[in-house]
Amino acid sequence: MPRLSEVDRHRALGLLQAGLPISEVSLRMNVNRTTIFRLRQRLHETDAVSDRPRSGRPGCTTQRQDRNLVRNHMNNRFLSASASSCRTRAKNNQRISANTVKRRLSTSSPIHRPHPDPASPTPMYAMDPGTCRVGSHPMAKCRIQLRISILH
Repeated sequence: MPRLSEVDRHRALGLLQAGLPISEVSLRMNVNRTTIFRLRQRLHETDAVSDRPRSGRPGCTTQRQDRNLVRNHMNNRFLSASASSCRTRAKNNQRISANTVKRRLSTSSPIHRPHPDPASPTPMYAMDPGTCRVGSHPMAKCRIQLRISILH
């Protein structure tokens, strides 16, 4: 079920103030009735509908730094996480760890490259094990002949 944004919360409260019942508002907003009920209850208790502060350790990088990390890794696929961590400074001007870079990339990277399944063989080996021998590729013979000619 989708979480209501700040705009959607205010729209739901506007519908409630217009006189629509909670069930009708929940159908229009595509959320559970309990969500709208708790939203109205929170408004009466705290006079606010914004997100409450969450517990937990604050992040060491800003959203802008996270976007820069993703952009740098998208532009340069061979950039390692440790090299990227050396370039990026945290909010307190300290170096961030390579694991932090990996976490940021895994959570916000638009491209996901799945790990190869070890159970499924590659197409070259799937055809026939007898055809896949060392040096069976036509270019392999050319490389061997080239090396021999350079040595002589």
